[in-house]
Amino acid sequence: MKQINQAIEKILDELLENGKIGALSEVLITMNPADAGIYLNNIPEDALDQVFTKISSTNAGLLFVELDFPKQENLVTFMDDDQLREMLDNMFIDDVSALVRDLPEAKAERVRNLLDPDTASQLDMVMSFPEESIGNIMNTEFLSLKPTMTIADAIASIRSSSGMEKETVNICYVTDRFGRLAGSIPLRTLVTARDEKIKISQLMDSRPVAVNVTDDQEAVSHVFRKYDLTVIPVVDKQYRLVGITTVDDAIDVIETEATEDMQKMAAIIPTETPYLKTPVFRIWLNRIPWLLVLMIGATFTAKVITSFENALSSCVILTAFIPMLMDTAGNAGSQSSVTIVRGLALGELTLRDWYKVMWKEVRVALMCGVVLIVCNFAKLMLLDRVTSTVAMTVCFALFLAVVISKMIGSFLPILIGSIGLDPAVMAGPILTTIVDALTLLIYFTVATHLLGL
Repeated sequence: MKQINQAIEKILDELLENGKIGALSEVLITMNPADAGIYLNNIPEDALDQVFTKISSTNAGLLFVELDFPKQENLVTFMDDDQLREMLDNMFIDDVSALVRDLPEAKAERVRNLLDPDTASQLDMVMSFPEESIGNIMNTEFLSLKPTMTIADAIASIRSSSGMEKETVNICYVTDRFGRLAGSIPLRTLVTARDEKIKISQLMDSRPVAVNVTDDQEAVSHVFRKYDLTVIPVVDKQYRLVGITTVDDAIDVIETEATEDMQKMAAIIPTETPYLKTPVFRIWLNRIPWLLVLMIGATFTAKVITSFENALSSCVILTAFIPMLMDTAGNAGSQSSVTIVRGLALGELTLRDWYKVMWKEVRVALMCGVVLIVCNFAKLMLLDRVTSTVAMTVCFALFLAVVISKMIGSFLPILIGSIGLDPAVMAGPILTTIVDALTLLIYFTVATHLLGL
């Protein structure tokens, strides 16, 4: 497949270099839209504009949604009203809402004004829901069947233009006369039914998995994974079917949330813009705030060292083990925090599980601590040739630091989550800064008492 794509890309490059935009467009519409989108995202703006003048409105809509937002914004500016209107008519409402949400106000208003009244009404409804809710990204274009329909009636409805225009008909949803979700039926069940006179109500699943329009997007993505679904109906408070959400939307949400968590763990303000397309100034702006906070936080570590300056001067050998203690404690805390943050993100853990988490992490910490101090004591005595008193001091401080770090690493994400913040911020440099200061405090306190400094 890779070789085939490389061969196609070479052909596309040759057509682009020779200015054969018409032929280039014809090749692009034969490709998978995702593959075509990758190519289009890497060609010059003027060439992209020319390509979209050669492509039909139906194909233009398919390719447009695969473009990065800066490319989309450029095309919205370039297209005249008629061309833009035709393309918008061939896009699903969730893609239109995503575009309008990101566009500057003036351009977003232009897009709204080009929509037909029914589509504009659907757009207003979708965008009225909270930004992180599933209603904000759902598709309101779905095929609804009635329980009194026969199999023949249902198939005829799917074959009609109304069925062909929907995003998916693999699973058909059944609604009562009030528009409430009454059931679901797979397309396979319809086409394999031996008696076309059987009514939908006799074959449908009357208890389909559904989500509420205000449910969090990330929570809904876990519903897809739990029930192994490709599409989920979205209902309102009255259980009326108002839209559907598909697994491709869930994958996008999971990717976005995972990226945000990774950025937060690295003490970076999250951004959805790809790295190579993010300006240097924006990258700097995303990184510098937390670097300043962490630098200020690190001054507490310096103050701890300064306050025990006399103790260090009387037993200089203690200084040699500071990096090992800080690194080991930081690693121990990070192991716990990353595990807990991931468990919270996947829904495997809830805030109510804090006591179970703490009890488990304490036992893990004790076992890790014992192994570490045994190995470290042997290393200190055999390789470093320190006195037994110094070795015991370092090992006892190491044991306490590991246990406390693991407890902090597991408790802080839960605490942060309980007050409505993202637990991911407590996995990474922020946690390490806290643990470093505590480790030094533990180390010098232990040394002061055991060595009489």
